[in-house]
Amino acid sequence: MTDRITIIPQPITPARPQNLTRNKQQGSTSGVGSFDQLLQNKIESGGVKFSKHATDRMQSRGINLSPNQMQRLETAVSQVHAKGGKESLVMLDNTALVVSVKNDTVVTVVDREQLKNNVFTNIDSAVIA
Repeated sequence: MTDRITIIPQPITPARPQNLTRNKQQGSTSGVGSFDQLLQNKIESGGVKFSKHATDRMQSRGINLSPNQMQRLETAVSQVHAKGGKESLVMLDNTALVVSVKNDTVVTVVDREQLKNNVFTNIDSAVIA
């Protein structure tokens, strides 16, 4: 005689929180926004961003870019992106900007006075805008 135990598998389903819809509504009204909203805002904003380091350098060196210069910078980054560049040195008037092309982010900014005897490394392209 054999004592067999038969186990019938039962599907495991995660418990659903009952306040799921309320959390989504609260997230969108709290000012933080849902992931979808943040992603959409990021896509719509487009353009070149500045890293905290680049922003700090611009403030400490008194560098301000005009809307015309920003447009030229974005055009230059688009050109480098089309050519397959990843890290580029963009010369914009008397300012040098190192840009992460794949992230559309300015990594650092150097003005004319700091350009002397300065070596830029880890770049694969350069453009004069």
